[in-house]
Amino acid sequence: MPAEAQVRMEPSWKSHLLEEFQKSYMQELRGFLHREIAGHKMVYPRGSEYFAAFNATPFDKVKVVILGQDPYHGPNQAHGLCFSVPHGVDTPPSLVNIFKEIQADLGLSVDHFRHGNLKSWADQGVLLLNSVLTVEHGRAASHQGKGWELFTDRAISELNAKRDGIVFMLWGAYAHRKGEVIDNRKHLVLKAPHPSPLSAHRGFLGCRHFSQANAYLAQHGKEPIDWRLG
Repeated sequence: MPAEAQVRMEPSWKSHLLEEFQKSYMQELRGFLHREIAGHKMVYPRGSEYFAAFNATPFDKVKVVILGQDPYHGPNQAHGLCFSVPHGVDTPPSLVNIFKEIQADLGLSVDHFRHGNLKSWADQGVLLLNSVLTVEHGRAASHQGKGWELFTDRAISELNAKRDGIVFMLWGAYAHRKGEVIDNRKHLVLKAPHPSPLSAHRGFLGCRHFSQANAYLAQHGKEPIDWRLG
């Protein structure tokens, strides 16, 4: 990870988060990542995409936050947006279930979900934020507890305190815990089980979060999200 002066982050986010880069935990995280890469370990996503979620969705444009846990750990999957994969990569099972729920909730055709790249959501104001922003190839959760959680906690706290009327989608116990700081008097907090095939049937499928989110945005004078993918 580059030093704070060299961090390539969208300016509005950088203004809110720059002091985090000066803290000891980020210095330690930087050292950890340097050692991992110097030791020829494969780290996902590539360094230029660590902050892709922030770069795609400026602070003052955030309408919806979807919280993930950590990046996909298979080749060519992670590109810095939670649940999303680049064009040409097979849609992972959790994202398949997300698409199923959107189709059922909004009455959309499967034809609108032929790929798993969610960049168009990010461009409309959906912050696709993992709690942990890196992972080692083939080792899920391998970079947990290294500092990223503190950084993304700060991002959520800044949105909670300094913005109003954001929809937070919290799927699974991990996201529920991370979202405990969110003031539900200022924001809409939607909770459901994780969309993983292991848990989606326990209440994610049928949660209707996407129609609820759009109704809330419309009520607050904001353009709803077009959840269809090109």
